[in-house]
Amino acid sequence: SGPPPDHIVPVRSDWLGHYQTTKMNLRSSCALFLATRSVEAFTSAPPSKTSFQTKLGSTSRDDENAVADAVDSVKGALSGMALAAALWTSPAMISGQLDPTAASQYLPSSTASAKEMASGSGTRVNKDPESLLRYGLPIKNKEVRTLQKNIEEIRNDIASKRKSAALDDAKKAKGIINSKEKQMTASCRDAQVCSDILANMKTEMTPLEVSLKESQDFLAGSEQERKALDDSYKVQDAIQKELTTLQEQMIPPGYVTPVPSDYDDLPQLEGRATVEMIVKKPDGSNFDIEGSLFKEAKMKMIIDGYTAPVTGGNFVDLVKKGFYNDMDIQRSDGFVVQTGNPKGEAEGYVGTPSKSVGAGKHGERLIPSEIFVTGDKAPFYETTIEDEGRGGEATVLPFSSYGAMGWAREEYDANSGSSQFFWLLFDSDLTPAGKNVLDGRYPVFGYVVEGSDFLRDIKEGDIITSAKVTEGEEHLKMPK
Repeated sequence: SGPPPDHIVPVRSDWLGHYQTTKMNLRSSCALFLATRSVEAFTSAPPSKTSFQTKLGSTSRDDENAVADAVDSVKGALSGMALAAALWTSPAMISGQLDPTAASQYLPSSTASAKEMASGSGTRVNKDPESLLRYGLPIKNKEVRTLQKNIEEIRNDIASKRKSAALDDAKKAKGIINSKEKQMTASCRDAQVCSDILANMKTEMTPLEVSLKESQDFLAGSEQERKALDDSYKVQDAIQKELTTLQEQMIPPGYVTPVPSDYDDLPQLEGRATVEMIVKKPDGSNFDIEGSLFKEAKMKMIIDGYTAPVTGGNFVDLVKKGFYNDMDIQRSDGFVVQTGNPKGEAEGYVGTPSKSVGAGKHGERLIPSEIFVTGDKAPFYETTIEDEGRGGEATVLPFSSYGAMGWAREEYDANSGSSQFFWLLFDSDLTPAGKNVLDGRYPVFGYVVEGSDFLRDIKEGDIITSAKVTEGEEHLKMPK
């Protein structure tokens, strides 16, 4: 027992070769144990005793795979730490960059076993921003959650060409609509509206099944198969949008996430808003997204006031004020794309400060850290999940989607955020399941739902030419 090590030693590349032909002796077991214990200090949950003993107790040819799995697990966790380090270098100050060369020693090996890639690369991680937003809605209806799971699985089936599985999930979804309509509409503000939505979803299942069956009849890899799968994807997307509308009908009338009165003098978002942003290259050159060229990068973001009412309200208020218009991108390092630092000595938006949090050293309006843990009735403020002794618990909105939006702050001050935010360039290889060290340390207040691919080519110095609230502006509550 005792405190964990206060630093991490990079995994040495010669470990695997050393143990390929012999069992792990006492020295190697201790080394692996110490490395694992070190990682546990930064991961969301320690490995179980059983799984750890399994890795150390295998014999003969299993030794090689066991050591490889164990070391790759350590490397995966270390890579998550490397990502966190990119944000922990005073993100609100834009004062540091993670050295890609140094970080590469922590990246998972490209020759990782299939087992590690399956479990560590995202099969257990929900990376769909619209799905995450649906799960973030304040509703309690187990039937609609079961329906959601089946409908969303259809998309995964189509993407991996599991056509029979997609048809099975479509049939299950239709069966849920037929048998559980009464239980679902009972949770709606207007039962008839929900009945109509469910009827539309059931009607759209027919063309979905037709296109899926057509894809089965065509030669794998053919243009006909591709078109049939594309048609399936489009219909499934339409059904998902109906699902979102259905679930939004289940939000109790007048629902507002509880916020302590201490923050009544800060903008608050009582619901959700949509923000659209356009970014351009300063020299007029194109964005190159996998060979396709674009004159401008257009992104659509959903800002969530159910999970982050103060953070989301602050952002929407600044967008409405035009604060981000003509602002340059100040950081793009392969881990995050970050902006929000205005020209001049101030490091954030200068405005009337909150009495509870106060002002920054140059008059910046500061906002408190805001973390909403799954199962809680409201966010907690001014601390992190670790400060609360709840490390490892899940947050309502996680950093598990490419383009997840987080609020930047100084490393050691949870209440130093003002106007700077970042888009996380989430990579499931870099941040494996269960190894996300950002959740609960920085608030997620929204996701990019359209145009996230542009983040791959948005560079430092690019210009935000326009940021506008296109929907949900009425949900912004300003201080009286």
